[in-house]
Amino acid sequence: MKEFSTIANVTSGREERRTCSTAAGCGERRERLNVYFLGIGGIGMSALARYFLHEGQRVAGYDRVRSHLTDQIEAEGAVVHYEEDPALIPADFRDPATTIVVYTPAVPADHTELRWFEEHGFEIVKRSQMLGYLSQGKFVMAVAGTHGKTTTTTLVAWLNHRVTGGGSAFLGGISRNFSSNLVLGRGRRLAVEADEFDRSFLRLWPDVAVVTSADADHLDIYGTHEALREAFSQFVGQIREGGALVVKRGVDLKIGNPGIRVYRYSYDEPCDFYARNVTLLEGGHYRYDLVTPGGVVEGCTLGIPGWVNIENAVAAVAALWCASERDGEPLDAERLREALASFEGVKRRFEFYVNTPRQVYMDDYAHHPRELAAAITSVKKMFPGRRLTALFQPHLYTRTRDFYREFAEALSHADRVVLLPIYPAREEPIPGVESEMIGRLLTVPWTICDRAELAEKVAAMDTDVVVSFGAGNIDACCGALAEKLREKA
Repeated sequence: MKEFSTIANVTSGREERRTCSTAAGCGERRERLNVYFLGIGGIGMSALARYFLHEGQRVAGYDRVRSHLTDQIEAEGAVVHYEEDPALIPADFRDPATTIVVYTPAVPADHTELRWFEEHGFEIVKRSQMLGYLSQGKFVMAVAGTHGKTTTTTLVAWLNHRVTGGGSAFLGGISRNFSSNLVLGRGRRLAVEADEFDRSFLRLWPDVAVVTSADADHLDIYGTHEALREAFSQFVGQIREGGALVVKRGVDLKIGNPGIRVYRYSYDEPCDFYARNVTLLEGGHYRYDLVTPGGVVEGCTLGIPGWVNIENAVAAVAALWCASERDGEPLDAERLREALASFEGVKRRFEFYVNTPRQVYMDDYAHHPRELAAAITSVKKMFPGRRLTALFQPHLYTRTRDFYREFAEALSHADRVVLLPIYPAREEPIPGVESEMIGRLLTVPWTICDRAELAEKVAAMDTDVVVSFGAGNIDACCGALAEKLREKA
């Protein structure tokens, strides 16, 4: 018998479950569970794979491409292959009595391995279902939002670690402090990134929830902005009795559960949590005082630059404050200041490769118009008077189709733009949808080039501050871009 609970029971809301000795740590281990991941190289999937490896389970999986993440997972003990072929599934993972299959929604329904598992009676669950199961029995601190959630979740994990000495986390990016997307620490606190894609966050029942934004996105899933907002309201409605909601000021959601506390936060507008006396320091960092309902923490600095990250830090501190209030343990102001100052950020979020008076190169994951506009505004404030060249790879045909005007508006705040072809991810091309749709609406000089030519093209330009943006594979260019721009510096 598998040592895992029947996921069908978990996800249908029934309370009768077989006990397990893996994910929830209950009972004694009778036999090892095999976990097979379809899409094992994804940032969320790889964190789950690492968790099960840490628990001593056998882990294997498929991904379309080899990456730094898959190399790391293999080094930690997983067996990974990169061709879609059921014959490549390892022998230990071909028995439905001892193997559970986890898949990401990015895997198409006609994937040959997924169909093989379905035809042979395996228990198959989405990543979000597994994450929801692993969160049972924990004090869940979930961060949701169409942008800003990865940095904020990682901040929550780091603050838990440095201020309280504990806490675990499943992250949507690689924390530079932890050098991982998985954090395992003592205590019940669990920080998780609550992903709205495919309504995944509705598998979570948080004790503290943060909502950073609820802008229109994933309209291929939701159809309308209103439907997406309704899903966020449903997520908020799942906060446990006596819990707390921390929501960005200006984000209007229906809040139908009266048994929770509701707090607003902002960058610098007075509300429950905000920053005041914000002062720009050298290199784009800031000093500020942090206002909370329990008092003011003066003289804070954040270890990473950009005003948008100050806003993320306010949200993370608000979540930690709510958890500490629930535990009856006031925050230690000195530890909080130290934790904020020592935060090193997330890979691909305002990540510096070159930073000299003559040349700057950064890489950022921004892929939504609002997120892109906030990032460009932050960079312009960090380096006033300097010329910004934005390199942008649109992510998804549907997102480009739905928001090409908004992308053009955001990118027009740069001084020059280089566009790459659309990164398709899980989608097939849509006739007539191309990066040029954005370019034709830009109000600044622009050009387009293939990813393979990007480093040489940028090297030939007269550049000052360069930032690459996108959620696809533009980050594969970072090393070559940094080398060329470092030579110019």
